[in-house]
Amino acid sequence: MIGATLAHFGRLDILVNNAAICPLVPFEEITDEGWARTLAVNLNGPFYCSQEAVKVMKKQGWGRIIAISSVAGKMGSLRSGTDYAAAKGGLIALTLCLARRYATCGITANVVAPGTIETDLTRNWPAEAIQDLLAHTPLGRLGRPQEVAAAVAFLASEEAAFITGEVLDVNGGFLMD
Repeated sequence: MIGATLAHFGRLDILVNNAAICPLVPFEEITDEGWARTLAVNLNGPFYCSQEAVKVMKKQGWGRIIAISSVAGKMGSLRSGTDYAAAKGGLIALTLCLARRYATCGITANVVAPGTIETDLTRNWPAEAIQDLLAHTPLGRLGRPQEVAAAVAFLASEEAAFITGEVLDVNGGFLMD
């Protein structure tokens, strides 16, 4: 992926770590295979992509790494599985480590932590699960993908050049500090 990007564009300026699976399996029923698969997609993938991206961005002296985590990674899980929340919490920690380690190389690293967003994943959730989440969301609705995209675009922009190591909540007030 990194090689194809370099071949086509000659540079790698922005990496968005946006991959996830969210099995809704009760904690006691998570298998070794399920745990490993969730961490492989949600945490290992971003680790390996970031590792390769940093090599290129360091040489360029500039880059943006933006991870898509979740409110579950900050607070545990209301509806998603423990494996999902653990992986998303790990993704936050990974990204903060990158922010600290590579700031002097001109690389910023930040996290967007969405609440529940209208996606293919949530369209299949039971109505009672959605209603429960909405009851805890002050804005009273699910987020839209373009709202998450706008946060990512901001963090990738020059306007965010002095922002690194931050977790930007995009969750309709679900998680207020």
